[in-house]
Amino acid sequence: MRNLLLVFPVCLSLLVQGQTKQAYPQPAPMIHEMTEFWKPQPRIVQPGEAGAGAILSAPSDAIVLFDGTGLSLWEGAPDKQVLIQGKDMSMFKSSKGGDAKWDIKDGTLVVDKDAGDIQTKSTFGDFQLHIEWRIPEGIHGEGDIRGNSGIFLQGIYELQVLDSYHNETYVNGQASSIYKQTPPLVNAMRKPGKWNVFDIIYTAPTFKDDGTYRTKPLVTILHNGVLVQNNTIILGTTPYIGLPQVIPHGKGPIRLQAHGDKSEPISFRNIWIREL
Repeated sequence: MRNLLLVFPVCLSLLVQGQTKQAYPQPAPMIHEMTEFWKPQPRIVQPGEAGAGAILSAPSDAIVLFDGTGLSLWEGAPDKQVLIQGKDMSMFKSSKGGDAKWDIKDGTLVVDKDAGDIQTKSTFGDFQLHIEWRIPEGIHGEGDIRGNSGIFLQGIYELQVLDSYHNETYVNGQASSIYKQTPPLVNAMRKPGKWNVFDIIYTAPTFKDDGTYRTKPLVTILHNGVLVQNNTIILGTTPYIGLPQVIPHGKGPIRLQAHGDKSEPISFRNIWIREL
């Protein structure tokens, strides 16, 4: 009996411990600097120059998204990209409705930072996208607050637009980077006042039943005719703060960013897309 009395408190203590939920440390909150890196800076390559005012016309099977005459194929985009695990592309439907509010001046599309982002009314899977953009001559600011914008593939994955001509920032946030993920192979920027050209070949991801990638999104990008992303794997979403997340989705729009920096607004022109 004495031995049983000695064992009983020990057993009771173990039972109580087993019922107590173990508390573990929580991850530290993230700040944007945690996902920015500055070295090595991509070497600079001087791109070739097009003839004065030359514009590459769209091929016969392309959908011309902007030719300088109107924005009938565009709409106002949601105020914020709310990316919630497990949601589908219905989250990207415009919360504003109505037409895109950006200005058209001399055949170019000028970002209106007060009006917010715009996106195509149509959605796309695999595609070839041609888009031209210009940093205004005499632009002010430095780093990532100098000519900042972005092109969101399927409304989710950001290809960075920025003045990276003699203007350093974190390399996975400079022009033609997959934002906060993959810096460009080289810096092929033209100086402010000159038109830059992106030619983008994009392969959309596929998903398993559990919401993880079956195949990840892939992108190849020519910046002013120079290869800057070569069959690059996109790891997931491209947030300013935090790590990439995998969000199951179907086809999505092309979204253009009205960044909130205080520098002079950039312009776009000659936007066309071919579905693959």
